[in-house]
Amino acid sequence: MTTERPTSSAYLQRPARVALFSGNYNCTLDGANKTLNRLVDHLQSQAGVQVRIYSPTAPKPAFAPVGELVSVPSFAIPLRPEYRVAMGLPRHIQQDVRAFKPDIIHLSAPDLLGSAAQSLARKLDVPVVASLHTHFESYLDYYGLGLLKPWMERRLAAFYNGCDYVLAPNPSIAEQVQRDSPAARARVWARGVEPQLFNPERRSDAWRRAHGFEDDRPVVVFLGRVVMEKGLGVFVETIQALEAARGPVQVLVVGDGPALPWFRERLPDAVFTGFLSGDALATAIASGDIFFNPSSTETFGNVNLEAMASGLAMVCADAPNCRVLVEPGRTGILCRSHDPGAYADAILSLMDDPARRLAMGRAAHLESAAYLWPRILDQMVGVYREAMAAPRPGLRARASGRRLLEPAYGGLTAAGPLPGE
Repeated sequence: MTTERPTSSAYLQRPARVALFSGNYNCTLDGANKTLNRLVDHLQSQAGVQVRIYSPTAPKPAFAPVGELVSVPSFAIPLRPEYRVAMGLPRHIQQDVRAFKPDIIHLSAPDLLGSAAQSLARKLDVPVVASLHTHFESYLDYYGLGLLKPWMERRLAAFYNGCDYVLAPNPSIAEQVQRDSPAARARVWARGVEPQLFNPERRSDAWRRAHGFEDDRPVVVFLGRVVMEKGLGVFVETIQALEAARGPVQVLVVGDGPALPWFRERLPDAVFTGFLSGDALATAIASGDIFFNPSSTETFGNVNLEAMASGLAMVCADAPNCRVLVEPGRTGILCRSHDPGAYADAILSLMDDPARRLAMGRAAHLESAAYLWPRILDQMVGVYREAMAAPRPGLRARASGRRLLEPAYGGLTAAGPLPGE
């Protein structure tokens, strides 16, 4: 007598489980961490996914994390104590992961923790999805370690080659990942913006005057973590070139970081607000006129998108993260990454042509509407679904017994093995 195979309606359904490994989930408040926390909130509240986060934690975290965070043993990086490093996955953390029984292991950094989690995923035969947030190899030049770049590039290529899917923030980086790590499936996962928060209506003449800015002179804005790899040296040289050509320049610096004293010393006439968030941040950005970002180390540049949504004309590095957002001549101007003279000429051209500056700001605002967070975050849900559906050697029964549902808002569920298997 044979046993009839159950139909799909007999599958035991449960929410999908994602184990997210982060090198720095809430130790500092930067674009990558904000994105990951936003993703976890979306997965849990909108897509019905259970998430467990494994990350180093700091004695004084920068903000309260979203989701269930498991602290991985770590130590602070010398000279940069706001960042921490985990040396791998201790046995008790591995046991916690096994008990969680993830359907997806998501890696957000190619560090020792990510590599250890990747190895564990292979033992568990769980698909690995990696999201790329930072050009780590580009940081080396800013710390006198440029000779290590070829080694770092080889290591990154090997790491991503060991993943099933790699989420790159723009098409250019996705193409590079696919060339360097052909075993992985590269996908594009951009970033989003909150239009109800970042928009031109936040502009405030009263705010400008309260900070000493004159109404009839444009304000050049810097936004981001104040660290050298954000192009601070080029920013300073550009402002100095502008002042040599035209006199004092109104500069607004929004952000904080270890290089803030260095930045203040070289821009003594700039207005420094320190770290801002929420309405205060949105008002500050919208009250500027020209957004200047010479950094070429970001993979996407969330700050660019926030400035565009706020209606600012853009002057940015001609780098992949900026090319995907800024259309030269329409929403802004792209310049050679390390050329203060080119940046100064671009900013001067916008200072001297208010009509062009305003037109670029309006076009940038309209362009930002294509990057809404719910749509962007659902793209990750789609990749999870694709990864879970892909057959995997070694667990044929589990793969064949998994069923994905597609609720209206991109919900995600997984099934255990078929009864009797």
